[in-house]
Amino acid sequence: MTTVPSARTTRHHRARLLVPAALAALACTAMTATASDASTETTRTTTVTTARSHDGVQRPKVMLDNWLRLWNGDYDRAPGIISPAFRVHAALLDGGDGSSIRGADGLVAWIEQTRAAFPDLRFTEQVTPLVDGHRASVRWTATGTYAGGFPGAGAEPGTVVTFTGTDTLRMHDGRFVEYWVNTDTLQLLTQLKVL
Repeated sequence: MTTVPSARTTRHHRARLLVPAALAALACTAMTATASDASTETTRTTTVTTARSHDGVQRPKVMLDNWLRLWNGDYDRAPGIISPAFRVHAALLDGGDGSSIRGADGLVAWIEQTRAAFPDLRFTEQVTPLVDGHRASVRWTATGTYAGGFPGAGAEPGTVVTFTGTDTLRMHDGRFVEYWVNTDTLQLLTQLKVL
């Protein structure tokens, strides 16, 4: 006797196959952009300032404000708040662990790639950040307009999406040196109609 799978089972099976493929494609694009940015020489003229007071004490609130501005597209802030030794700890869409993203230039390339799908993406603090010594954590909400191009997305370009996440950062000498991110990807993929 042959059993015919239900429509729900078939949709669920397709979604299980489609989501990893779509995420991998987006991540590969991000990694390709990062690699190509690293291979071309670009010169940025910026004034490098760190979030330190005249007494040399780190100012986490200033650093976190600049962090959100950086994610909102103010890339000139990166050299002042991101250490050359900066590294990312994250489950990337391609299955990587974030170790390929290094320093201010690597982070900016990653942010630019993220913003390519949502050009007007805006990050805001959801709750007051927590600071404990050399570590800080900020809960954020991101809202932006989908520009298209996400593999498997059924949402029309122009769809407004909102998703949340938490950034945890380690500070050293007035700059961020490590970054752990936790984003509600399910919330985003649902709004993009990937699921």
